Amino acid sequence: MAVYTEVNTEQLEAFLADYTVGSATSLKGLIEGVENTNYFLSTEAGDYILTLYEQRVNPDDLPFFMDLLEHLGAKDYPCPPPIKNQRGEGLATLAGRPAALFPFLRGVSTTAPSTRHCRQVGAHLAKMHLACADFRKPWRKNSMGMASWHDLFASCRDAAEGIAVGLEDDIQQVLEAVATEWPEDLPRGICHADLFPDNILFTGTEITGVIDFYFACEELLIYDLAVTLNAWSISPYGSFYYSNSRALLQGYQEHRPISAAERDVFLLMLRACSLRFLLTRIYDWVNTPKDAVVKRKDPMEYVRSLRLHLKQESPTFYGFDE
Repeated sequence: MAVYTEVNTEQLEAFLADYTVGSATSLKGLIEGVENTNYFLSTEAGDYILTLYEQRVNPDDLPFFMDLLEHLGAKDYPCPPPIKNQRGEGLATLAGRPAALFPFLRGVSTTAPSTRHCRQVGAHLAKMHLACADFRKPWRKNSMGMASWHDLFASCRDAAEGIAVGLEDDIQQVLEAVATEWPEDLPRGICHADLFPDNILFTGTEITGVIDFYFACEELLIYDLAVTLNAWSISPYGSFYYSNSRALLQGYQEHRPISAAERDVFLLMLRACSLRFLLTRIYDWVNTPKDAVVKRKDPMEYVRSLRLHLKQESPTFYGFDE
């Protein structure tokens, strides 16, 4: 579940008194998400998402996230900008936690993405990258970027072989490649860095909302594309869907063409993003108690994707034109 902080009636009334959304008519905890507490809130004025930021979120990053959502919302990007209180602030305090109120976006996520879904996802990722080009600086650094991977692996290295035979060597191979081959001169910008299927809402195959920007950061744009393609074209069991991958790349390039230099490092980016999510899953698998309220995610999903990418020799496998 994703309700770590309970909110009582008195606390909610005091919080809403500072907004112009009327009184609450219902409040329901949501199970989606693992980082924060989320509620579906109905008031006299409409429906909202109420988020309380828990200890795993750095409070110093919250102004960046709020400003980013407001920036994208001003450009008609389908994300939920924070609703400001009567003091003009997007952040407040509720039940001792930083909190924000967001408009409720209609639509549902998909568990069976089609090529139409994936083309839309690629297009919206490119639109986000372009829309953020003039976002104010300094940009937030990637807290889960390559600089953190060696220490993260060291903290859970002993568990690797118990998850999959040969996994320690696979991880070490990618870490060495990242250390020696990571490009420094490719386009950078604001990346979502977590654009998984549960973070995009659809009505039919049309995107109605992009959510959960709490890993957003400055990073290589081609890395963000690799994270997204990984999430939308490879099943948890390691099956690769070429048509989805190609559609996502086509949708992206309709708005932001991928340079030859970016294409040349795409395999490295795919291996790197698989490694990033594999390492955090191994860490959580080892350090999260089995009876915790947060369900541990199986690291094998990213063992399979990492090994899929290690077998490839050319980005044409993923749907790039020859």
